[in-house]
Amino acid sequence: MGLKSILGFVKIEHTLFSLPFVFIGAWVAGEPTVIQLTWILIAAIGARGLAMALNRIIDRDIDAKNPRTSSRHLANGDMSLKTAWSLCAIFLGMLLIGAWQLNTVALAMSWLPVLAFVIYPYTKRVTWACHLWLGLCLGLAPAGAWLGIVGDDLGWAAITELHWYPTIFWICLGVMFWIAAFDLNYALMDIENDQKNGIQSFPARFGEHHTLRTSVQFTLLWFACFAIANPIDGITFLGAALSMCIINIGVIIGQQRLADFQNIFFYTSVVTGWVLLGGLMAA
Repeated sequence: MGLKSILGFVKIEHTLFSLPFVFIGAWVAGEPTVIQLTWILIAAIGARGLAMALNRIIDRDIDAKNPRTSSRHLANGDMSLKTAWSLCAIFLGMLLIGAWQLNTVALAMSWLPVLAFVIYPYTKRVTWACHLWLGLCLGLAPAGAWLGIVGDDLGWAAITELHWYPTIFWICLGVMFWIAAFDLNYALMDIENDQKNGIQSFPARFGEHHTLRTSVQFTLLWFACFAIANPIDGITFLGAALSMCIINIGVIIGQQRLADFQNIFFYTSVVTGWVLLGGLMAA
C-alpha cells in the first residue's frame, strides 16, 4: 500500500485540527526549543494517526453499512486488518518515542490518550455524548504538549501540584467544546443511517434543530473557556477567539443557505485553531 493510501486512511488533513493547539500548549509552557517542538510534533502525528487507525478498525463494520463511508479502506477491503494494525503499531511507536525523548513524565502519561482513543469508537454505540468524548481526545493535545515541556523541570509536580490549572485546563476544555461543536454538525450527514443502525449520535437522537442550537451553545462555551484561560493576559488572543467564535456561529446559523456547508465549516473550524495560535504568538 502506497503512502497516499496510508495518508487517506488516517485522514492526515484532520491533523490540522489539533496541531495549532499542540503548539499553543507548548507555547504556554514557556519557550520550547526546536528539538522539543520536533519531538512534540512526532508524538502528535503519532497520536493522531493512532486515533484514526483505531477508529477505522473498530468501526469497520459500521462504515460498511453507511453509503457515505462504505468506500473507506477497511470497509471496502482495500486494506487488510493486518496492515491496519501494523500502522497502529507504527503510530504508537511515534507517540511513545516522542514522549520518551521529551521527559519520563510525558512517557509515563502516554497511556491516557491511548485509552481515550480506544474508548471513543464505542461511545457512539451507547450515548450521544460521544461528540464530547471525541472533543476530550483532541483536548488532551495541548495538555500533552505542555507536559512535554514542563515535565522535564517540574517532574510529577507538574501534575500533582496542579500547575496545569487554570490555564491548560481551560484551554483543553475549550478544545473539547470546539471539536464537539464541529462533530455535531459533521454528524448531520448521517442522521438516517445512524437511526437505522443504532448509532447514538446527537443529531440522530434529537434532530437537526436541536443540533444547530446545541452547536451554537458549544461554540459560546469554547469561547468562554478560552477567554477564562487567556494565557497572555492581553487582547490579541481574546480578540482572535471572539472573532472566530462569531464566524463559526455565523456559518452554523447560515448552514441552510450554504451550498457546501460541510466543507465551509470544515475549513472554518481548521482556521480557528491557527488564528488562536496567531493571536497568542502576536502578543
